[in-house]
Amino acid sequence: MEAGKYFLHNHKMVASGKAVLTADNRSFRFGDGLFETMRLTDGEIALSGYHFERLFSSLQAFHFDVPAHLTAALFLEQIKKLAAKNNHQKSARVRLTVFRSDGSLYDFANNLPNYIIQTWPLKEAIRLNDKGMKSGLFTKARKACDDFSHIKNNNFLPYIMGALWARQNKLDEAVILNNYNRIADATIANIFLVKDGKIETPALSEGCISGVMRRYLIDCIKKEGLPFEETAIAPDALANANEFFVTNAVRGINWVGQCDRHNYNNQLAAYLYDKFLKGKL
Repeated sequence: MEAGKYFLHNHKMVASGKAVLTADNRSFRFGDGLFETMRLTDGEIALSGYHFERLFSSLQAFHFDVPAHLTAALFLEQIKKLAAKNNHQKSARVRLTVFRSDGSLYDFANNLPNYIIQTWPLKEAIRLNDKGMKSGLFTKARKACDDFSHIKNNNFLPYIMGALWARQNKLDEAVILNNYNRIADATIANIFLVKDGKIETPALSEGCISGVMRRYLIDCIKKEGLPFEETAIAPDALANANEFFVTNAVRGINWVGQCDRHNYNNQLAAYLYDKFLKGKL
């Protein structure tokens, strides 16, 4: 997927390929920053309230000094401006990356946020995949369980290694474990398992990303009154589940057909998609 011809850097429109970061950039050197990945449809960001609540909460947790003018409304205006410039208003993936000023680990100019916004065209609306994804259990890296593990930050090592492993093994996804050898999430999505009609997903205390689609779907599941629990999930649960599906803000719900030697159906995933996502996001 090729990015647009332009991106935004701190309010300025920049031609793609032009360098805007220095060798002292803290995000490049230390992963000091965070990002949001959003879906733009017909000029509007899906679940924008969830996204910007998470963004500003994460900026506070990372001790950024956010100026008063840097608001959700300003970011939305900037995103729409860039999408129009790239002719991506109809459907696009949007990435908003925020990072600190240049400097070393202890010596840096300030805590003000800098940002880059990029867009990529999407060919279709959110839909449920026809064929189940293939996944596997990745065991060579672990997610920490701490005060920052739920934040979508720029230090993405376990997910990078998991995605490389999945690609090398011709898989669509990889299950990432936490440092207690329990399920955290997948490389680019949150995990939901269904067993005998009950839906479970790893709690945020288990090291998973606080995904926007995860939060939206949990709200929908609770309103629907379906059996549900946020909990600690051992890898053995993958062998006993009837369904296994993953969620993120761009793809919505994707069901997994196979993980290692275990097969799954998509009955509840299809129901949730039809009721809460189809034609709504």
